Amino acid sequence: MKKYLLTLLACWPLLGHAETSFQSNEGFIADALGSVPKASVLWLDDTQKANIENILAHAYNKLRVRYWRDGAQTVWVLDEIGKESPITVGIHIANQQIVKTKVLVYRESRGDEVRHDFFTNQFKSATLTPSLELDRSIDGITGATLSVRALTKLSRIALYLDAAVQKTP
Repeated sequence: MKKYLLTLLACWPLLGHAETSFQSNEGFIADALGSVPKASVLWLDDTQKANIENILAHAYNKLRVRYWRDGAQTVWVLDEIGKESPITVGIHIANQQIVKTKVLVYRESRGDEVRHDFFTNQFKSATLTPSLELDRSIDGITGATLSVRALTKLSRIALYLDAAVQKTP
């Protein structure tokens, strides 16, 4: 019995970090754009990378970001750490505003309330201000503060990157 308890205690931190997939990347892209077009790549310049790092408040080690585009609509599938693990989020943008935000994969032990429509609907029609903030405040969820921050940051980044790709044909 003692050996069992010691094993359970040793594994305890790992037990709550199950990965839960709510929708595939391809499924989200197809729902947003009607099909899955070929992915495009945005190579980040130094200014873009610095702005992303300012939004995230930590280093960003990617040189490029994949996205999907159909005319003036884009879809971004981005990851950000909540408390300890990445949260994968799909963000659909049209006319420089968010159409839909959806948690695609959640890997944290708690805070998964951010996946529900009552939370993600707050991002609908959100735009980016010149200071790279959302044009609205997003209500938090008790016990999910870091997940709320992660989705808010990713929304800002998707809007910022969308503005960059809309400048190119």
